[in-house]
Amino acid sequence: MYFLPGKSIIGVALREGVPSGSLDRKKRENVKKETDIKKAAFAFVVLMGIVSLFSDMTHEGAASIMGAYLGLAGASAAAIGFISGLGECIGYSLRLVTGWLTDKTKKYWPMTILGYVVDCLAIPALALVPRGGWMLACGLIIVQRAGKAIKKPAKDTILSFAAAQNGTGKSFAIQEFLDQIGAFLGPVMLFVVMLLRQNSDTFSNYSLCFAILGIPAAITVTLLLVARRKYPEPEKFEAPAKEDEPAFHMNRSFILYIVAISLFAAGFLDFSIITLHTAKTGLIPEDALSLIYAGAMAVDAFSALFFGWLYDKKGIRVLIISTLVAAPFGIFIFCVSARWALFLGVALWGVGMGAQESILKAAVTQIVPKKNRSSGFGIFQTAFGVCWFLGSWAMGALYDVSPVGLVVFSMVMQLAAVPFFWFSDKVRGFAR
Repeated sequence: MYFLPGKSIIGVALREGVPSGSLDRKKRENVKKETDIKKAAFAFVVLMGIVSLFSDMTHEGAASIMGAYLGLAGASAAAIGFISGLGECIGYSLRLVTGWLTDKTKKYWPMTILGYVVDCLAIPALALVPRGGWMLACGLIIVQRAGKAIKKPAKDTILSFAAAQNGTGKSFAIQEFLDQIGAFLGPVMLFVVMLLRQNSDTFSNYSLCFAILGIPAAITVTLLLVARRKYPEPEKFEAPAKEDEPAFHMNRSFILYIVAISLFAAGFLDFSIITLHTAKTGLIPEDALSLIYAGAMAVDAFSALFFGWLYDKKGIRVLIISTLVAAPFGIFIFCVSARWALFLGVALWGVGMGAQESILKAAVTQIVPKKNRSSGFGIFQTAFGVCWFLGSWAMGALYDVSPVGLVVFSMVMQLAAVPFFWFSDKVRGFAR
């Protein structure tokens, strides 16, 4: 059993002025148990982070070439924007159901494992798509997003249990850091494959890349089963819910928070449009596109660590800072035809992504009580995904007409989220 109820023995001893040397045997044992629990919780967070590392090597490696791949297969920018957004919409909106189902059944591990299996199998299956089969490829993208929908509320919930021991911002940031290391390594691995391939047939090169991504996919599932065996009941990391704890409801603070993250999602461009634009401008050779995404993921990883650490000190207002920093990324990518501008824009995009994947979830952990947390994550992720879909679709269509219009839309929507983050913080009192 990982959870030790009651007050911290160390805290009690210090308040009472009792030196550590005078603690009796029972107290010493309890102190050791508390320390062991924190260590076990941290180890669990790291292990699940390594699972995410290999998982992200798989699907983020694929994402680094997906826009160019679909374009080569015959899809237009509007179609890519639509499919990217639809995939995210399905991947997020289904979480409303899977989150509720996880809370109802408390089957955290079965839901997590099932989702990972579906998620990881869909990517290497893209290697079997024939030439001109962009619609089939889009179908597999949607299947992959559905796998994420199955796993995410359950996975985020079991991580939130362990995060209670060492700080939610810090724990989710560590998870995101390892996750994005994988998101960095995946594109780099594909770059090496493309470099060594030396084949003028780009489509067959992409197919080989998807097949190779089956290796980290298999490692992901294997490590996940190891984690399940080692930590069968992660919910015991966190104190059990009080019997008189009120049920979760859509209070004012949560509603304001949902509005904020919805606006943010609507204006945050899917990277597939960025790779499509970069390929069209010729600023970067097509065989190096994956390195651009790898760079964004590296920025994502380190910004997640920084903002996660800052969240535990300052609360949700940190999202205001990250949003203001990331919002202008479109100006440099789409309005300035220079490599330095592209690199700067991608870096700013990575900052926004780092905040999105770490402290957005940490804030939900603070709002939603333990017994309803999967449902809370489901509501949050559904709102985020629907708005990502609508925004991606709109920006994909805008790109075909006017890239400047895309940039204006993106910035306006992201900046509109800032006052809602502020009001949510003021109402709830998140800031520490």
